[in-house]
Amino acid sequence: MSARTIPMTEPLHAYLLAHGVREPEVARRLRDHTQTMEMARMQISPEQGAFLGFLVRALGVRRAVEVGTFTGYSALVTALALPADGQLVCCDVSREWTDVGRPYWQAAGVADRIDLRLAPAADTLAALRAEGLDGTIDFAFVDADKPGYATYIDLLHGLLRPGGVIGIDNVLWSGRVADPADTSEDTVALRALNAALATDARWDLSMVPIGDGLTLLRKR
Repeated sequence: MSARTIPMTEPLHAYLLAHGVREPEVARRLRDHTQTMEMARMQISPEQGAFLGFLVRALGVRRAVEVGTFTGYSALVTALALPADGQLVCCDVSREWTDVGRPYWQAAGVADRIDLRLAPAADTLAALRAEGLDGTIDFAFVDADKPGYATYIDLLHGLLRPGGVIGIDNVLWSGRVADPADTSEDTVALRALNAALATDARWDLSMVPIGDGLTLLRKR
């Protein structure tokens, strides 16, 4: 046992990938493709993808929402974990980035489970609420512009069913949230969000040190 999370060295991370991640081949190919791109750092890690898929299956998710799709890796692993009649609404503003993922969604046989909506995420989430979907979403994953996180979470609260779960990425922000000298816009936004969620009675909460930090919220 350990009283705190152990440091993740490169050899230990390699061991984790070898023994704790079952990455589908099509997902690995999309991840490799993304690594050739200038903004590859926006890609979630394979262990985080495996964790998302595990959550989706464990929660019995049928309806999911993703805020921030990038090249579609997280959408792919989420859609693969959904049942055949499951649905994932993806919110993004970049056709260029999301077009990278489309062929891999097709190859995996899950393109029909993914409803990609290219528009500001707050507009799409508001539209889903206007469509009468409040209280119907089982799971959401948020990995987009950091100053927008608080707005997205408020909108998702209405969409989620009681007991529904949100995963919020980048909450540790490579440690910058714990550095008072860092006053950049993204860091300040994440720091404020973390502080607010720590006492927000609408949610059960657990912050997990996986990837760049993942906060899990469960709607009460």
